[in-house]
This record gives sequence, structure tokens and C-alpha cells, in this order.
Amino acid sequence: MLDIGLSIVAAALVLATLIPFLRLRYWWVRGFDFPRLQFTALAIAVALIQIFLGDAAWRWWDIAAFLLVAIVQGAHILPWTPLWPKPVRSANAGEGRRSLTLLIANVLTPNRNAQGLLRQIHERQPDLVLTLESDDWWGRQLEWSLESEWPYSVKVPLDNLYGMHLFSRVPLEEPEVKWLIQSDIPSIHTWLRMECGARIRLHAMHPRPPAPGESEESLWRDAELLLVGKDIHQHEQPTLLVGDLNDVAWSRTTRRFCRVSGMLDPRRGRGMFSTFHASYPFMRWPLDHIFISEHFTLARMRRLKPFGSDHFPILATLCYRPARADENDPPEADAEERRDAAETIKEAKQRGDGDAC
Repeated sequence: MLDIGLSIVAAALVLATLIPFLRLRYWWVRGFDFPRLQFTALAIAVALIQIFLGDAAWRWWDIAAFLLVAIVQGAHILPWTPLWPKPVRSANAGEGRRSLTLLIANVLTPNRNAQGLLRQIHERQPDLVLTLESDDWWGRQLEWSLESEWPYSVKVPLDNLYGMHLFSRVPLEEPEVKWLIQSDIPSIHTWLRMECGARIRLHAMHPRPPAPGESEESLWRDAELLLVGKDIHQHEQPTLLVGDLNDVAWSRTTRRFCRVSGMLDPRRGRGMFSTFHASYPFMRWPLDHIFISEHFTLARMRRLKPFGSDHFPILATLCYRPARADENDPPEADAEERRDAAETIKEAKQRGDGDAC
């Protein structure tokens, strides 16, 4: 009986491993991109059970299937472990005027533990604070607590789970709120004027996820991310893209975004820094992202304490060092990927809201 059960698990894991290779945008297909670490761990654990407790003649086929699953799934997540080379170089000490610390937090709109987040903001003293899912109530709490020390801000309070607030110590120049693909999904785009005089482009995003009750397809999320990625590549300026992208770092969409834009993921070679779900330790993956252009190095990155949201906040300190750009290793898209990105954006605009810009 045990062997039959393990064979069923083996078949299910093989199927779960193959489904993400389908070039389909349905939410239930793309959802298999997320738990690759969990599938890897499960495949290894069940393979060991089969080795030591199984006795059926076919058990070696099951063991081979489990090992194949572990290899394929593990290959996807390996770059987000310390076993992988770091494409973003570490910052040198003593570069305060060129450093920039960002704190990103999806607050979960119904969550009312604002003090749990605000305490961490005041303790960590970041230069920029970005909140996602922040409505009017959250906006009032943030404004009351932060405006004296973080005087520059962009506020987009919404009650549809896509509100966002940006507070900054450094001046924000030419801030804009855009509705890139759909008319109810905002994004913030602004320039940062650093203490050293450098001008940095910042994009803050929270695209709609492919999920039941949200969107049947990943088209809208993919297109919004790729649209900004194309713009980043065309201008080649010092750039940061931050936010809850409702996608994992190792998905086809996020990796394509990095190649289309030339942006770097500072977690590669350092760790996953999984931010969701805060309440379930065994079901976590990295949804909140900080992508950087080659002009930056990384001083530190860490996941902060939970505060009642389903996301952990994430904190990163970057250093603007354009002279070290050649030390970083930005990705590059080929012609086919750029063509696919353009087609995805075109399709989303054609099928999206008529008043989206």
C-alpha cells in the first residue's frame, strides 16, 4: 500500500514539474512556478522514504522520478542560494553619501497593526519607504508618523488592494502616477536626487496577480512588468524597480523582465529572502522585489519582522557606484525575447481597459 501511495506522489510531482513548461498564461499553470523549493524538498524526502521503506519491484522507477523532479525544480531555485555566483557585487564600507536604503512592505489592507510596521521604519531609518495595499486609513497612519522625517511623498490611497504610498528623505523629482495597462492598477515613477548629486530613476509597481478572483491569466502582470522593462532598457539610466510583483524571482516572466530591461536581482547568490506568506513557514516564496541597474552595488539585504500582514517587509541598502558597473553582470535579451515582450504588451493593451494609458 505504501508503494502505491508513493507512486501516486511521484506521478503528481512529475506532472507539477512539467506543467510550468507549458507556454500558457492561465493562473493555475503559472501557479506551479511558485512552490519549486517545496516540490524539491518533498521529492527528496519521499525518495528517501521509498529507498528505506519501499519494497515493490517498481520502486526504483519512483526513486528515479523523485530525483528527476528534485534536479529540475532545484535547478530553477539554485541561483537564489549562496551556492551561486553573485552578479551584483558587494559594496565597500564608508560610502554613506552614495548609499540608499529602501524598505518595501505590503501592509495587507485589512491589517490594522500600523505601529508594528512604523516601529521598524523608525528603528531602521530607511531613505525610502514604499507601502503596497495601503488605503486611506493606512495613508493617515503613515502620514502622521513619517512626514516630519520623510517629507517627500507620493500617495495613491485605494481600497481595491492596489493603493501605494511612497515616503522619502531624498527629494523626489518629477513624480508621476501611471496606470500602465489597467485603469485600476497604479504605479509610481519618479526621480531621486541623492546626497551625492546623482539622479536615480525609481519605478514602484504592484501588478495584478494571476489568481482566482483577480485574473484568470498572467497577461496583465507580465505586460506591465515588460512594458517598464522595455523603457528601462531604452534609456539605460541608473534605475531601481521595487514592489510586490506577484511573481517569484525564478519564473519565466521575471527572468525575461531582467533580460529585457538589463536589471539585476541582488538576491542571486545570496538567498531567497522570501516575503510571502508570513503565517506559513513551509509555504513561502519571494514576491517583494528590488531590482537594480548595473550602476549599484549591494551593502546589505534582510527580511524584517512580521507585523500582521501576510507579507514580511524587506530592507536593502544599495550603493550608487557607476565606476564599478563593469564588475556587475547584467543579463541581456535576444531578439526573440524582445519580440515576445512586444507582442505580450500589445495583446494586453488590446484586451485591457479602454481607458488605461
